[in-house]
Amino acid sequence: MSILKRENRFYMISMLIAAAVCVLWVALVKSIPYSDFNYYYALAKQIAGGGSFGDTYTSVGYSIVLGLIYSIFGKTIFVAKVFNLILTIISYFLMYSLLRKINISETKKRVIFILFIFFPTNIFYNSLLAVEILFTMLLLLITNIYFSDNKFKYVFIGVLAGVETMIKPFFIAFFFAIFLVEVIKNKKLLKPITNSLIVLILSCVVIAPFVYRNTKMMGQFTSVANNGGIVLYINNNSQNKWGRWMPAADVKNSIVLTTKYKKANMTEKNKMLSAAAKKWIKSHPKQFLILGCKRLLNTYFVGDDILFTYNGTNLSSEFKNKLMVYTNFVRNIIFLPGIIAIIAYSIKVIKMLIKRKENEIDRFDLYALIIFYMFTGVYFITEGQGRYAFPFVFIMIYFFCSWSKFLKKKAKY
Repeated sequence: MSILKRENRFYMISMLIAAAVCVLWVALVKSIPYSDFNYYYALAKQIAGGGSFGDTYTSVGYSIVLGLIYSIFGKTIFVAKVFNLILTIISYFLMYSLLRKINISETKKRVIFILFIFFPTNIFYNSLLAVEILFTMLLLLITNIYFSDNKFKYVFIGVLAGVETMIKPFFIAFFFAIFLVEVIKNKKLLKPITNSLIVLILSCVVIAPFVYRNTKMMGQFTSVANNGGIVLYINNNSQNKWGRWMPAADVKNSIVLTTKYKKANMTEKNKMLSAAAKKWIKSHPKQFLILGCKRLLNTYFVGDDILFTYNGTNLSSEFKNKLMVYTNFVRNIIFLPGIIAIIAYSIKVIKMLIKRKENEIDRFDLYALIIFYMFTGVYFITEGQGRYAFPFVFIMIYFFCSWSKFLKKKAKY
């Protein structure tokens, strides 16, 4: 099946228009990377020049890939943004391919596709040197492979999941998402365990060289990154009121101000911060739950990630405000019904499981549901930012467009 066939021209024309909008955005909104984005940029240049892969503090998968691109085409912001555009266009094709595999009407497929390629974040993220576009493209690729008939698909998924883990460490848990989908659908244990273990083992094989490198550098076992502790610490304390980032030094009796912390290496600091955060969570369960809910509200409904694109630009305040209002409106008008549909479908799935009607659960619906909860669980515990919703925008759009399917009442349930 070719996208060039007459019946697929709608998708090709839509892609061309969306790609043109993205190119226009990148050309006109010349943002300069700062904060985390500047770190990725600087590290990628360092790697391209044969330098260090970082100090183990944060995951460097994106910077390694970008460093490879820099080593071939040059170490400029322009090259990085062109790379973003290429990844975005690849995501268009992957989304199109995925929709061909989903059992919904052609009308819904077209609506989902249009909403996805013209979703505000899928346009303005092209001017950011952020991990999200690469991570999301790989997630779409993994999803396509999972719903294919390739007999080696779990091998490919395992390798790609390992790459994703190098970008976002929590993705190592993806094998468990595969296990849940298959154990629910197949009602058997052996095959789901085997398939998920293939994914986990190969993911570990991919990250093993970097884990070895970090462990050797620190003199003790160290995974792909050491920033998990600081994220937990600054987001789970009595001074954090909004479920968002805050300076670690502002925590009461902050560990980061102690002599022991200052003398510790990265891995030791990570363990100290994690232990302190877990201790606080155990002693403040109610406050933890409240902060967790605030983190999810920040992730789902606060589209402040567009602010990252304003750095270094000469856009007027009026234009910035209008763009902020527009992007938030589009985000919330899709995310709110989408989450309602997800909650409704979650209840429906539970009822079907109780009545042993697993065969009536659509495989993709279940997969999308579990992936959504995988991300949600991570952000509930760690940190909430509008930026973190980017990877599952396609899932939110899918549930938004299929809300009637998930809210539909059936007597047999």
